[in-house]
Amino acid sequence: MLATKSQRQTSKTEVIEEAFPGMFMDTPEDERTKLISCLGAFRQFWSNLSQESHEQCVQWIVRFIHSQHSPKRISFLYDCLAMAVETGLLPPRMVCESLLNSDNLEWERTQLWSLTFKLVQKIIGGVDYKGVRDLLKGILEKILTIPNTVSSAVVQQLLAAREVVAYILERNACLLPAYFAVTEIRKLYPEGKLPHWLLGNLVSDFVDSFRPTARINSICGRCSLLPVVNNSGAICNSWKLDPTTLRFPLKGLLPYDKDLFEPQTALLRYVLEQPYSRDMVCNMLGLNKQHKQRCPVLEDQLVDLVVYAMERSETEEKFDDGGTSQLLWQHLSSQLIFFVLFQFASFPHMVLSLHQKLAGRGLIKGRDHLMWVLLQFISGSIQKNALADFLPVMKLFDLLYPEKECIPVPDINKPQSTHAFAMTCIWIHLNRKAHSDNSKLQIPIPHSLKLHHEFLQQSLRNKSLQMNDYKIALLCNAYSTNSECFTLPMGVLVETIYGNGNMRIPLPGTNCMASGSITPLPMNLLDSLTVHAKMSLIHSIATRVIKLAHAKSSLALAPALVETYSRLLVYMEIESLGIKGFISQLLPTVFKSHAWGILHTLLEMFSYRMHHIQPHYRVQLLSNLHSLAAVAQTNQNQLHLCVESTALRLITALGSSEVQPQFTRFLNEPKTVLSAESEELNRALILTLARATHVTDFFTGSDSIQGTWCKDILQTIMSFTPHNWASHTLSCFPAPLQAFFKQNNVPQESRFNLKKNVEEEYRKWKSMINENDIITHFSMQGSPPLFLCLLWKMLLETDHINQIGYRVLERIGARALVAHVRTFADFLVYEFSTSAGGQQLNKCIEILNDMVWKYNIVTLDRLILCLAMRSHEGNEAQVCYFIIQLLLLKPNDFRNRVSEFVKDNSPEHWLQNDWHTKHMSYHKRYPEKLYFEGLAEQVNPPVQIQPQYLPIYFGNVCLRFLPVFDIVIHRFLELLPVSKSLETLLDHLGGLYKFHDRPVTYLYNTLHYYEGHLRERMNLKRKLVHAIIGSLKDNRPQGWCLSDTYLKCGMNAREDNLPFPNCDWRFNEFPNPAAHALHVTCVELMALTVPGKDVGNALLNVVLKSQPLVPRDNITAWMNAIGLIITALPEPYWIVLHERIVSVINSPSLTSETEWVGYPFQLFDFTACHQSYSEMCCSYTLALAHAVWHHSSIGQLSLIPKFLTEVLIPVVKTEFQLLYVYHLVGPFLQRFQQERTRCMLEHNKGVLK
Repeated sequence: MLATKSQRQTSKTEVIEEAFPGMFMDTPEDERTKLISCLGAFRQFWSNLSQESHEQCVQWIVRFIHSQHSPKRISFLYDCLAMAVETGLLPPRMVCESLLNSDNLEWERTQLWSLTFKLVQKIIGGVDYKGVRDLLKGILEKILTIPNTVSSAVVQQLLAAREVVAYILERNACLLPAYFAVTEIRKLYPEGKLPHWLLGNLVSDFVDSFRPTARINSICGRCSLLPVVNNSGAICNSWKLDPTTLRFPLKGLLPYDKDLFEPQTALLRYVLEQPYSRDMVCNMLGLNKQHKQRCPVLEDQLVDLVVYAMERSETEEKFDDGGTSQLLWQHLSSQLIFFVLFQFASFPHMVLSLHQKLAGRGLIKGRDHLMWVLLQFISGSIQKNALADFLPVMKLFDLLYPEKECIPVPDINKPQSTHAFAMTCIWIHLNRKAHSDNSKLQIPIPHSLKLHHEFLQQSLRNKSLQMNDYKIALLCNAYSTNSECFTLPMGVLVETIYGNGNMRIPLPGTNCMASGSITPLPMNLLDSLTVHAKMSLIHSIATRVIKLAHAKSSLALAPALVETYSRLLVYMEIESLGIKGFISQLLPTVFKSHAWGILHTLLEMFSYRMHHIQPHYRVQLLSNLHSLAAVAQTNQNQLHLCVESTALRLITALGSSEVQPQFTRFLNEPKTVLSAESEELNRALILTLARATHVTDFFTGSDSIQGTWCKDILQTIMSFTPHNWASHTLSCFPAPLQAFFKQNNVPQESRFNLKKNVEEEYRKWKSMINENDIITHFSMQGSPPLFLCLLWKMLLETDHINQIGYRVLERIGARALVAHVRTFADFLVYEFSTSAGGQQLNKCIEILNDMVWKYNIVTLDRLILCLAMRSHEGNEAQVCYFIIQLLLLKPNDFRNRVSEFVKDNSPEHWLQNDWHTKHMSYHKRYPEKLYFEGLAEQVNPPVQIQPQYLPIYFGNVCLRFLPVFDIVIHRFLELLPVSKSLETLLDHLGGLYKFHDRPVTYLYNTLHYYEGHLRERMNLKRKLVHAIIGSLKDNRPQGWCLSDTYLKCGMNAREDNLPFPNCDWRFNEFPNPAAHALHVTCVELMALTVPGKDVGNALLNVVLKSQPLVPRDNITAWMNAIGLIITALPEPYWIVLHERIVSVINSPSLTSETEWVGYPFQLFDFTACHQSYSEMCCSYTLALAHAVWHHSSIGQLSLIPKFLTEVLIPVVKTEFQLLYVYHLVGPFLQRFQQERTRCMLEHNKGVLK
């Protein structure tokens, strides 16, 4: 009864309270009693619920509360929820999420909004940081529902949400790591988007507090840094851009400086402008040839480049052959074909965009060149694509060709006439396509082009076309899609280079005849053909070569055909039929057909005529050559020599930045790129590997090859051809390679044993009587490779060799003879070491030279290579090099050949039409004898031989010797006592470098690799530079390599220095002007007779000492140049940067915090300091360090952790110093993580210490 009565009273009280809201107030005790009572009942209810129903229950409670209209009741129920959370009954995250996710939580219900967020603020402290992160996101999204304009009466209640955000962002509250908070904020409010008015400066101030953090992770002036295309660091991740926005892929949603969020069009545009940049563009944008994906941003930049070329043409008075404008249009044509062909850019979209950007500009001087570029793509693709894709070109024609009168026919004796006819050719192709598709669309010939069209029609009727003008090229370009009309002009081109089938001409050697045409198609004519016409021509040539290979024709290819084919292979636009077809189809087909003459021809082409072949093609050919060397049919003197010579060129020509990417492709099967039997080729590969890892600093900070891509390669080489290295050579290797060869030392045969074995075999030779037994014994497989040593002794003792000696040599075979040459090289060193001098020494020299030049037993290049690759020590090494010097200089044979060849020939083969005539003249005067002809003539009785020579189109002993000379110079540099001998060699033979395909690169690699050896040998360094660069003085303009200042100070004084020259980059050593400039600058700096440390400091001072020649508004471009140059130099040049950093760390502005009263991060903001003319040494050094490290290889960067732990950390005492260190290394942690994780771990340890 009492309970019932009490309940009735409570019920009455509630009814009265509801009837008069706001008129009654509970005491705090009554309020708490109510809460405890409710909570007790709820606890009992909650305990009976299953775990799965908890979340659903809380959501129901929230819905019930939000359905209430009494603020007091809502407040009471929220207090119940708060108490339930505080007592641990309800999880705070579940309650907060249910409240924020409620559909009834709307800003219009201001009291509910206010009470809800007050509750969230009250209980959010119990939520873990991950939950708080999700709640912050939810709150920010709720705030976004508030419109921009609301009544001022409700703002105060809406501010409750702001209070919660402020509480979460309060760092001292420790609810959420601030980095997570800023990430969520930046997702909703990216750069350029203002925060919601309710949050106002709360969010913006919080985000701004992270700007120093963003700057710590940013490279100073990054938007002004540019790469050198094809340079070692150019392919790394540093230059990657987002393919849709062209922005840098910035890590983390930090408030980076505004320019880092901008599209990096200048960077992409710069790279696109560089010749041979297409692979880098694909790498930057993540474009894959296998996946056809249109890239609109790339398309836009290509269009802008075309517009730029049109603007350039407008200011040029004439379109010079080889001028900058022609080179630009030539390059644009190549780029457009590649990117459109692989569907990275859309042709119709580009044409329409061009029309839009050229409309109203009045740019018409370059219109013919533009149409020429468009014709390249149209003629090659119109047959496979819809006509509609090409019709926008007519719209462009209407814009650029406003003439009402007929345009006159240009002078067809000039190559530019093909450009003037380009629009007419386009119309012919469009019209042909319309007819073949039976299209109703008719495109009448524009009146302004009628004279051009009539000229082409008239020329087509002329059946006797001549090669003295560009009429044939015009007809090929106009009718390449019309087989009936195309056959005539293309037939004339083909017949010109194939030669008359009845005419024969001799080639070097005996029994070698070729078809009679000797004049190749000139480059001007080939440049005047469209890509489609060039593809038809190269396809015709390749087909003919394959046909002749199958037929095993004894008649060699016409010299004109071979030279023209070589010239066509330079065009990147026809790569699939060009170099790709050459390596992947033509070579294997010729090999399978056993057409050894044609195979020899193709290898000669590759050795002496190819330029800018992509490294994967070169390594593929190297692998093919190693396979070829093992085939029995190639065991023939001339072919074997050619195969090994080509392989040597391929190995030594590998660029330092190419070695690792290419050889890591063969990690599972390293045998394919190594020689199973040629010790010299494998040694050359090890030398290349040592040079590459030194120049790229690959092994920096490492003591072992364990875990690297080199290990399997080196171990396989040692299993194939075990060998040692001389200590003076080994000392130049990077430390891990030195350690490997010391651990894998191979026992060497003693000189005494070698002498003993030779004497024993010689006794057998003299004692044996039966000719067949002698031949069998000395030539059979497995017999000691001592026969050349025996021939030496025969000549030493009897001055002649009998006929049996010739028969043995013939039977041994080319491949096995290499081992005999190798042993003979060691035996020679022994013989000369023990020679009594005087007459005996002269006799030894005479015999050795006779073996090379009189008896033709061994070629000079093969013998010198074997001698240079032996591992003699001390005095024996000097004797070995003495023998090399004698072989090269003592008789006149080789010196005369070199001087004659250098005097009469030019390395610019692409400009010559009479190479074959000079080639034959030289070989008639100095014939190559590769089949022991001299010995056959001298033996008694003489042997009558007429060996079948394989065709020689380009090679001779001088050109074959060049890669060997490269190795010889390096061996001489390693041994101090033979320095004078090297200077003598350079004086007499240095002119050969006129024909080196990479003279500056060779010089750069030599000065870089042997920097330590040459540091104190200034005269030798000067002699080396002078010999190699001076050899090209007749074929290069002044100023092409060394500056006037250097020449006047270090060489012969020269005047009237020309500006940096333009050239045809297709035939240049370097792919573009920037790569050329970088290498010649580095060569000049390394050639200075100044310590590397002083040069490095002088480079840094260019910007750190406010040089008057450096314009302020271009300072980052200068820093970029210094970064590129200094990272391309050896370690002593760039390590001085570390000293500069230490001096800044120890400067008063960082050691004494009272020196700088402002905000510390202003010290390190290079851009702000520079723009406000408040230069600070620390900010300039920081920006320069970033420029240098951005261009550094990962090997160079690997020194940073050691520099950090051993040098910087010990001197860091103040917070300013520590912040400076963070600014220095912060931007490069990502590269460490991606490219060398070990350095990242070492760096972290250093910071923790």
